[in-house]
Amino acid sequence: MCGIVGLFLKNPRLEPELGRLTATMLSELRDRGPDSAGFAVYGNAKPGIAKVCAVAAGLGLAWSDVGERLAKAICADVAVEVIEDHGIFSTTGDGEAARTWLIGNVPEVTVLSQGRSIEIFKGVGDPDAVAARLGLAARSGSHAIGHTRMATESAVTVAGSHPFSTGQDTCLVHNGSLSNHNRLRETLKRHGEHFQTDNDTEVAAAYLAWRTREGDNLRQALERSLCDLDGFYTFVVGTRDGFAVLRDPIACKPAVMAETPDWVAFGTEFRALAELPGIDHARIWEPQPATVYAWSQAA
Repeated sequence: MCGIVGLFLKNPRLEPELGRLTATMLSELRDRGPDSAGFAVYGNAKPGIAKVCAVAAGLGLAWSDVGERLAKAICADVAVEVIEDHGIFSTTGDGEAARTWLIGNVPEVTVLSQGRSIEIFKGVGDPDAVAARLGLAARSGSHAIGHTRMATESAVTVAGSHPFSTGQDTCLVHNGSLSNHNRLRETLKRHGEHFQTDNDTEVAAAYLAWRTREGDNLRQALERSLCDLDGFYTFVVGTRDGFAVLRDPIACKPAVMAETPDWVAFGTEFRALAELPGIDHARIWEPQPATVYAWSQAA
């Protein structure tokens, strides 16, 4: 099952409403994935600051102590914002170095993302409760991606929930299953990727991060993935300034998109889009198999 939503705002005046609109969309699909949920929000970038988001197993972690250790390790200033069981590290240092150090030295946390503008949050339980606890509705930004999970092949854990991100400001949510993820995981490790879960979606996210480092833009990376990733899937992807959708060549998973002059939206079902402003006048369609749909703030 699982449910995916994505919202890309073309009109900056709607940015204060991003979180509220995304929370409404996510709520509509909570019965497709009732055991856990997650979301990524793009916004609030500050020049020269990298952010690393992490989640702890419980509320007892001394986040400030971790921040002090991280600052010493990467020789840079680090500030920590704590939201429930999540910590957001803001640093003047290198975000990838911070992510790598946290993965290798703080086993009680799962690192969710790193970049200039991305923030990822995840939780176990009813998606409405997860979104409310982590303050989704109050967040602003340019675009967001969300996922409600029904764990059919792995345990119900925060770490196993979507979105997944291994590269700077890039994240992915996924409805479906990859058949060659174990082999691809080993290949990506040789290219420097670091994994924290056995989830196949983390492999897909790492694949996109690798192709981006190799010089591909988002569209090129997704087009290449049609040859390198085997299975059935719908991907919704976010980058710092972009948003994209791709279905596998069979396109067996449900998907619907809508676009107005103000926004582009994706939902696993139309009901996720039904409350968006201007939906009555939107262009609505089903994305075609093996076709990349991409938008950028620079476009």
